[in-house]
Amino acid sequence: MKGRFITLEGPDGSGKTTVATALCKRLEEKGIPVVHTREPGGIEISEDIRKIILDPKNTMMDAKTEALLYAASRRQHLVEKVFPAVQAGKIVICERFLDSSLAYQGYGRQLGFDEVLGINLFAIDNTYPDLTIYLDVDEQVGLDRLSDRQFKDRLDQESIDFHHRVSEGYREVLRRFSDRIKIVDASMSKEEVISACEKLIIDLIND
Repeated sequence: MKGRFITLEGPDGSGKTTVATALCKRLEEKGIPVVHTREPGGIEISEDIRKIILDPKNTMMDAKTEALLYAASRRQHLVEKVFPAVQAGKIVICERFLDSSLAYQGYGRQLGFDEVLGINLFAIDNTYPDLTIYLDVDEQVGLDRLSDRQFKDRLDQESIDFHHRVSEGYREVLRRFSDRIKIVDASMSKEEVISACEKLIIDLIND
């Protein structure tokens, strides 16, 4: 079987981890080799970078430093985990990837969409996912879920205006990369969301 790289995107509170976990379980039950990972993180070096980026005490971090750290984490994660798994014929399901940087740093931090894209194209060698599933949830619903979290990392603690800009950034991502992104209504029941995502993946595998 040909390996595939699939990413899950969406704002905070859209259910990426829940969906990714369930999808991996379903694929494994079908005998499909699958790897579940996340960004930033997924491997030791990238997890260490994640701690630096998201630590609430790092309030002095410059926006460009943040963007570069995400790109560095992404590069190491790709070469150490994603590329080998895909080459071995596995399905990689990754929570967040390039599109998150475009939304959060490009728009949220106001660094510029194309500027952040350029940094990341260098990091990923122009490697895009075979499929990106965008979990679409009403902005206020996502913010409400975010406010219910007991622990809030450095990005969770950002202003409402920041999160509004992130939503705007995702709209631009959806516009620019409509060829590889499929939108799933994350306001449906959990079972419906997972089934819709599973169908998209199976269709890709069988293509």
